[in-house]
Amino acid sequence: MNWHSGFRGFLEVWRCTRRLLFVLAAVVAMAVGTVGVGAVTAAADTVIGTVLVGDAPEGVAVTPDGSRAYVTDSKSNRVSVIDTASNIVIATVPVGTTPQGVAVTPDGSRVYVANAFSGLLGEVSVIDTADNTVVTTVPAGIIPEGVAVTPDGNFVYVTNNFSNEVYVIGTADNIVATTFPVGGRPQGVVLTPDGSRAYVTNSKDNSVSVIDTATNAVVETVQVGASPHDVAVTPNGKFAYVTNSKGNSVSVIDTATNAVVETVQVEASPYAVAATPDGSRAYVTNSKDNSVSVIDTATNAVVETVQVGASPHDVAVTPDGSRAYVTNYDDNTVSVIEITKEPDVETTTRLSPPTSAVKGVAVDLNAMVSSTPSSGTVQFFDGVILIGDPVPVTNGRATLSHTFTEAGDHPITAVYSGTDGFLGSTSQVTTVVVTDDGGGTGSAGGVFGS
Repeated sequence: MNWHSGFRGFLEVWRCTRRLLFVLAAVVAMAVGTVGVGAVTAAADTVIGTVLVGDAPEGVAVTPDGSRAYVTDSKSNRVSVIDTASNIVIATVPVGTTPQGVAVTPDGSRVYVANAFSGLLGEVSVIDTADNTVVTTVPAGIIPEGVAVTPDGNFVYVTNNFSNEVYVIGTADNIVATTFPVGGRPQGVVLTPDGSRAYVTNSKDNSVSVIDTATNAVVETVQVGASPHDVAVTPNGKFAYVTNSKGNSVSVIDTATNAVVETVQVEASPYAVAATPDGSRAYVTNSKDNSVSVIDTATNAVVETVQVGASPHDVAVTPDGSRAYVTNYDDNTVSVIEITKEPDVETTTRLSPPTSAVKGVAVDLNAMVSSTPSSGTVQFFDGVILIGDPVPVTNGRATLSHTFTEAGDHPITAVYSGTDGFLGSTSQVTTVVVTDDGGGTGSAGGVFGS
């Protein structure tokens, strides 16, 4: 048997089967008259577990596969390793004195821990995640605190709270590649998703330094609220969220202009912030309120406040967006928050083809999807027969140019597939009368047509 022809045959069977399944699904939807499907009301985010760790837990980072959470126990001089499936500490790793920030490399093989008062000045412990042992330590300036790894895994950025510098460590040899000055008392640091910029909070100057990682030079300084502590960038790289610990607020920076575009009031002494993988929420720990504020990034409004342990410091969200891990400094625990996804928005699909057409003359079939999603597809049908391929939806609209090949009445429907955050829906049937001659409207569009 010729492999290539056999494979093409298999693909054709698969395409036919897929189209048949699509038709059957659409027929069921049309039979029950689906014109928008209601959304289920979601429950609030809740603490589903509390993990006892070492003394005064400070930083937390989750591995890229989501299987482990690494917690710095600042007064125990160790790192607790939590199995996220069972939420049990499965290992403890001795590190330097007063461990603070922690970050995991993109491949999950190494964990970098800033030890504020270890050695002559301070140092970074490098943990091998395969056996949870420290493989080396790197001198890292005076009071190293914040840690972030570049998206390509090649460098680690470490803030030095006393010397007002950032140290850049090469991960290939774990040697400091360069240092550069920033503002007063730098604390938090984050890299943009493309790795081109680093954002550093300067708590003494009430500012954020924007660093060009190609030159490791500060290219802009953004004034924010009082005593900024931590910073997180949304996954699309468009916004940076900065906690202002003495301002009880979060500054939202537009990374395109590096201007503060919004200030969100939260609870007392916001400490750390983390964004969900889909970018829809930002989680902010309020250290003097024993709570976590949940910000809807679409509106920059606090939509929920979750009570956690005493003096919450850091927060990390799992890669699948289902959990948030919060370190509670004063009660030696980690709170595990179950993140409840926002309910999908129901949609309504309206079809507006011409009421009549001429055989052999192209017309536009238009579908408008309410709630205006900007993704998903619309499949048009003539009865139960698919008309062409699914059409991408842009700004709630899909248009297909179609030529009818047979005269008569054609029952047309449009089925919206749904997408992240939006439910699917099916239009009502609209009949197009197709004639053999000029009795139709030809290429005239529908109500929403061109």
